[in-house]
Amino acid sequence: MSKRGASPPPGGALIKRARSSPEPTATNQIAISSSNDERQQALIRTVKRTSSLEAPIISLSGAHGAEIFSCRFDPTGQNVAACSADRSVSLWRTYAPNSNYGLLANLHKVPILDLQWSLCSPLLYTVSADHSLNVSDLTTGQRVRRLRAHRGIINSLDRTMAGGAGVELIVTGSDDGTVRVWEGGDEGPKAPVSVFEIGCPVTAVCWSADGQNIYAGALDNEIHVLDLRKNEQVYSLMGHTDTPTSLSLSPNGNYLLSPSLSSQTIIHDVRPFSPSPARVHRVLMGAPAGFENTLLRGAWSKDDDGRRVAVGGADRTVCIWDVESAKVLYKLPGHKGTVTAVDFHPKEPIILTGSKDATMLLGEIEPSITV
Repeated sequence: MSKRGASPPPGGALIKRARSSPEPTATNQIAISSSNDERQQALIRTVKRTSSLEAPIISLSGAHGAEIFSCRFDPTGQNVAACSADRSVSLWRTYAPNSNYGLLANLHKVPILDLQWSLCSPLLYTVSADHSLNVSDLTTGQRVRRLRAHRGIINSLDRTMAGGAGVELIVTGSDDGTVRVWEGGDEGPKAPVSVFEIGCPVTAVCWSADGQNIYAGALDNEIHVLDLRKNEQVYSLMGHTDTPTSLSLSPNGNYLLSPSLSSQTIIHDVRPFSPSPARVHRVLMGAPAGFENTLLRGAWSKDDDGRRVAVGGADRTVCIWDVESAKVLYKLPGHKGTVTAVDFHPKEPIILTGSKDATMLLGEIEPSITV
């Protein structure tokens, strides 16, 4: 029995089929298909671009071999820095070609937990579980200063310019129960400018807009407000039922964002005369903290003067809220692990996220509608 041959086409002519998937003709078009079959017709959708990024979503990966604890834009928005449990800091270009142009390895002996760009010089400040505060020169990639800052793990730091003096001040918070203020720069005294005893581990610190007060979140579920001039605590911000994981001040200096291990994010009113006695401006839900007790770092949008806030979660997404309505605007996926840190670009509607999956994502969002 012989195999039957294929039936010849009518008239014996060869028929050439047209390609069913047209090629995109512009960089702002995306081909979307629900099937891997090339014969399926693809859907071409035009994406409205809102930033100068090379693509709507960009992955920054390959530099770290362990979870990322903190990632931040520099004050110009041209560069990104991230610190990791692998004891290194990676430096990236925000815009094309988005290269990893620097890797500062072995700055600390153990995981680096937080970092900040200097406001006035090409320096980077890092703190670690090895109890130290390091200052690195970004022009040479070398560590230029090391301070044995605390007797315990340092969880957070922030920087500000001292009013009128032109001196950068660094504040650090540690598991040793203290908040300490240091003179920044590549030279300075080894002794702290000021020391505040909180009495329990400090998980987050943040400067006020005028640099006169320090906000310190601690294991007692309170945010302690410390006066640098009086060298004492002046009041506390209440409302959390579990430990605050980070603190971030709004661009206008009036509100303080604080996620917590209870999965509740609170925005406190820190104006001198608040209309609310409890100073709770908004309570936001939607970013689960999970069971790992990770210090999730939130951020305010800067291109629209703080109309939105963002916090990552253990559900591997980033939640972005509208501050005034307290409504969830975005639940952004993309990571394969807990999203530990977020930051907003200083000039464009771009969000940066870092995760336990050792990668970062740059993504553009819709610009805020101004009234």
